[in-house]
Amino acid sequence: MDHEQGFTMWEGYVDWRNRAAIKGCHGGAVAASFVLVVEILENLAYLANASNLVLYLSKFMNFSPSASANIVTNFMGTSFFLALLGGFSSDFFSTYYIYIISATIEFMGLLMLTLQACIPSLRQPICASVNRNAPCKEVGGGHIAMLFSGLYLVALGVGGIKGSLPSHGAEQFDENTPQGRKHRSSFFNYYIFCLACGALIAVTLVVWIEDNKGWQWGFGISTVAILSSIVIFLLGSRTYRIKVPTGSPMTTIFKVLVAAFSNSLFPKNSIGNVLDTRETPQNTTEISEEEGHGEQNTEIQTEMKDLKFIGKATVENTAYPSLHCTVKQVQDVKIVVQVVPIFMSTVMLNCCLAQLSTFSVQQAATMNTYIGALKVPPASLPIFPVIFTMILAPVYNHIIIPFARAVTKSEMGITHLQRIGMGLFLSVVAMAVAALVEMKRKRVAEQSGLMNSTEPLPITFLWVALQYLFLGSADLFSLAGLMEFFFTEAPLSMRSLTTALSWASLAMGYYLSSVIVSIVNHITGRFQQTPWLYGSNLNHYHLERFYWLMCILSGLNFFHYLLWATRYKYRSTKPDDKRDQLDNIPSEA
Repeated sequence: MDHEQGFTMWEGYVDWRNRAAIKGCHGGAVAASFVLVVEILENLAYLANASNLVLYLSKFMNFSPSASANIVTNFMGTSFFLALLGGFSSDFFSTYYIYIISATIEFMGLLMLTLQACIPSLRQPICASVNRNAPCKEVGGGHIAMLFSGLYLVALGVGGIKGSLPSHGAEQFDENTPQGRKHRSSFFNYYIFCLACGALIAVTLVVWIEDNKGWQWGFGISTVAILSSIVIFLLGSRTYRIKVPTGSPMTTIFKVLVAAFSNSLFPKNSIGNVLDTRETPQNTTEISEEEGHGEQNTEIQTEMKDLKFIGKATVENTAYPSLHCTVKQVQDVKIVVQVVPIFMSTVMLNCCLAQLSTFSVQQAATMNTYIGALKVPPASLPIFPVIFTMILAPVYNHIIIPFARAVTKSEMGITHLQRIGMGLFLSVVAMAVAALVEMKRKRVAEQSGLMNSTEPLPITFLWVALQYLFLGSADLFSLAGLMEFFFTEAPLSMRSLTTALSWASLAMGYYLSSVIVSIVNHITGRFQQTPWLYGSNLNHYHLERFYWLMCILSGLNFFHYLLWATRYKYRSTKPDDKRDQLDNIPSEA
């Protein structure tokens, strides 16, 4: 397309051929719709295996239930933690190219897992023991090398996709207009909706195929799905507007922190003097030439007084001129630092979510999984929160949010932090429900004399669905709120990286789950003959005690979140105005 004068260009954005992006041709709802379709296929490919992986490892690779649970949580934790690498790479290169590279890596990993499931000589022989207390020989040697190579290639690819795709979709909207910001908010809601759509297909059709036709078919479907997502993403190339990278966000963060540390050790002037100097009429005239700039400047100076240690980076150190930092760079790093407590407060929620793909699946596997004449695979339990999410996401976007906007007379209606807080509270309720359900399940096992039997217990698995329902609702509120919060609050040059914190929180939750399981087993093993969460028979676990512990920890975490959320001040109602002014504030010479 010929870029002639008369076209209105998107400043700071290019098309897929690195030409200036044009308003009306690039970006908007059409471009974002490609991203949403791609996310359905990508999440299908990932969750189809992750949701049922614990059973694959225990039944076909002969790992114990607790070992299988730890492998799954470590795999999923690594996948989400690598989203930070994907976010960093997306800010440094572009979201467009990082998605393509990451999806290709995930395709290679799934291809390896498909081949292992198809060829008997590449996997462990199935254990024929019918005694749940008798251990089977675990996979080893070349088999385990191929298994973990495939799994962690998938993890690397998923991390890159999670770190690039949400930001790529959100960047298609004009944040400088109220309508553009509302459309961007709707995008995040429908991004969660599309996650649920992919999950619905994964935990129903694909899981059924894995359980009834063979795991080679499940892995094969995932492989085809991720390959199809690459094709669809490329078909939308002509519609995308792609943010021009402005350099490494980590370089800015590292430079500011080193400068602040250096100036603290070898101070030239106090930070108070630096700020006082900037508040003199001589300096503030540079950003107050137009009427009304004085109030905005006062707000900027007030923000600069927070986190005084980082503020010291603005002092110009003649001994190290390369460490010179602008006020905007310092302010960008301060924004990142101030969202960290919010990020840390969501880790415990995701630790609870980790139970959905581990112990909850194993609980359901011991119960009656029939609904009438239909036998439901235990790994299909997430269908309940998935369907609820698919219903609630459009209702939230088209009914709840417009009503909240009308009542509050504000653009957001319900703030990001309020939405995250609702998710954290629901996680506390979910863990209490999980503990009560496990107490009921074990009571039925004892009364039926099936504590050591492989027969299904005479209790429907729908009881376990209750904890899925509450945790699924918690995930809906928290994940969408987190992603939009990090994207809107972050500096433009760090948006992919900070949005990836949403997935890093999930990663830390999965890792924390493994750590808590290990600590619980270590401590309880010292005071009892058998630890709470040890052995091959889930009926001998004290899972209800573990869930009560998680409930208490989640409650404490909720109050910790309230402490930080009530103190946080939103900084990006008008994302560009105030930050652009920061470029004009001189640093101390």
